[in-house]
Amino acid sequence: MKAVFLDRGSFPESIKIRLSNKVTEFVEYENTQPEEVAERIKDAHIVLSNKILLNEGSLNQATNLQLVQVMATGTNNVDKAACERNNIKVQNVEGYSTITVPEHTFSMLLALRRNLFSYTQDVENGKWASSEHFCFLDYPIQDLSSTTMVIIGGGSLGKRVANIAEAFGMEVIFAERKGAETIRDGYVPFESALPQADVISLHCTLTEETTNLIGKAQFDLMKSNSILLNISRGGIVNEEALLGALQNKQIAGAAFDVATQEPMPLDHPLQKLSQLPNFLLTPHVAWASNEAMQKLVDIATAKITTFIDGLNNK
Repeated sequence: MKAVFLDRGSFPESIKIRLSNKVTEFVEYENTQPEEVAERIKDAHIVLSNKILLNEGSLNQATNLQLVQVMATGTNNVDKAACERNNIKVQNVEGYSTITVPEHTFSMLLALRRNLFSYTQDVENGKWASSEHFCFLDYPIQDLSSTTMVIIGGGSLGKRVANIAEAFGMEVIFAERKGAETIRDGYVPFESALPQADVISLHCTLTEETTNLIGKAQFDLMKSNSILLNISRGGIVNEEALLGALQNKQIAGAAFDVATQEPMPLDHPLQKLSQLPNFLLTPHVAWASNEAMQKLVDIATAKITTFIDGLNNK
């Protein structure tokens, strides 16, 4: 049985991959370009992919393929309809990031609320040495306690973020789905939640319903002192609307770990914002603590083993 990992380079070498001994050939590619996919998977029984696109054309040529193991939570890089037609099972990995993503969320939130980067940059530039007093207070410093966080996405990540927020003394509101006709217990209507938020934290998947979930109309509802966090998926927030909201001071700041196009080109709208002190941007690394990556791989390989054992028991 042959397995192929199309983008092994998206994990550091220190992360160990241990496949079932029934996998007799395992080929690892640092990365794979779109035009290389069909050739590399054509004789594989199992394909591992983090973000490499598996489209109908390449899947139709992979006549031995039985399993696509996505090395992430999202499966939007796989044509699942083509897989179903070709009797190819698609598996993802869940539950590996419930510590690393919330920790990254609060790292960025605290950096914004306390203006950490502005202060550290000024210290590096010698400003503290020339200060008249023992400190300098050029940027506002705000606590999280007694503020309100609105969470969009009530899954395991959203719930974990809520737990941490409450430990900081924040009030937590879960927003109902946009346009929902009924409101679940413990949720607040989407349009009613946004005006209450000092912090809005996104933890939902990218679907047709959530694409451009936050746009100009939603920014118009937000407080001018609010902070928007997107540690979820690019495309959930309309990036041009975000650019306008920050430039027009409709909101106080934002922190993103994702973008609509990754890697992000230099002419991308978020590149302009990255020059602003009230916008923080990290390169889709919230998921990537050492512990979380190893857990992800361990979950994925266990699922692959279960799949193979199931084939042998038929």
